[in-house]
Amino acid sequence: MTTYTIALVPGDGIGGPVIEAAWQILEAAAKRGNFALEAKSFPWSCAFYKETGSMMPSDGIETLRGHDAILLGAVGWPAEVPDSVSLHGLLLPIRKAFVQYANIRPHRLLPGVEGPLRAGAFDILCIRENTEGEYSGAGGRVHVGTMDEVAVETSIFTRAGVERILRFGFEQARARRGKLASVTKSNAQKYSMVFWDEITRKLEADYPDVEVTSYHVDALAARMITAPESLDVVVASNLFGDILTDIGAAIQGGLGFAASANINPERSAPSMFEPVHGSAPDIAHLGIANPIAAIWSAAMMLDHLGEAAAAADIIKAVETATAQGIGTVPGRDRTDAITAAVLAALA
Repeated sequence: MTTYTIALVPGDGIGGPVIEAAWQILEAAAKRGNFALEAKSFPWSCAFYKETGSMMPSDGIETLRGHDAILLGAVGWPAEVPDSVSLHGLLLPIRKAFVQYANIRPHRLLPGVEGPLRAGAFDILCIRENTEGEYSGAGGRVHVGTMDEVAVETSIFTRAGVERILRFGFEQARARRGKLASVTKSNAQKYSMVFWDEITRKLEADYPDVEVTSYHVDALAARMITAPESLDVVVASNLFGDILTDIGAAIQGGLGFAASANINPERSAPSMFEPVHGSAPDIAHLGIANPIAAIWSAAMMLDHLGEAAAAADIIKAVETATAQGIGTVPGRDRTDAITAAVLAALA
């Protein structure tokens, strides 16, 4: 029997309850699929930062490296730790150290979920560059606190980084409906986005079976709202992808359904899977967090590990639960009730 070692990082706020829910589903799926999951939980979080002065220990990356995958709940407690500290202290170092350059976020309406749009069925897969671009962290501030203060934030776009994420997008489009939307803003960003467009056109010749269209980011944001059914795979830089996937979460019914995977496509290091809803401090102790995004992320983890049948079983169980109206209205159903419904459907 195959055994997978999973690092659990529940994090802050609702991260704990949704990871607990996802783990129950994973264990049930593993039992059905005749494989095993071995978990080790790490308390790295804003609470950990307040105790130790860091979001994770100095050997945190090497500790995680020995696992097959990482399942993360949520990180952030802005009332006590600035988001810039929590993000740059945990998530970004993991993504960069493990070369998780492909952030995958699926956007579609689950059965029984009513989105805010009067649109037909849509199924959008957003591919976001995850390790460089606008979130590279290059820059600084000088003359701090004076009228001459200057802040500089430099985006880093490398040929290797742009080409590999675009190629990943082309491959995903080839495996789906053969349509790729490449996100740009080359009318205003005459260096980085012109560079992005040039590489898109270069790679287009390698994928004659994929229809590729370049959209300015503002136009694509509008299209995701007015005609989401016209989109298949969307590939974007770090910042553009971050913004567009929040639109994707909104049109699919809310952040409670927003799953994601931070993938190392070469599998030279573990990949990380997480819901993107944040720690939600306002509801953290109410027991009403929707665990579906975490469960969906867990299914993506199993698929990445090669357990495609078990992953499909989990998604089908989630769809069965939402078709019954369970977990479809924010705050109406308790976390444990949604989890029980998915477990029942899985059984």
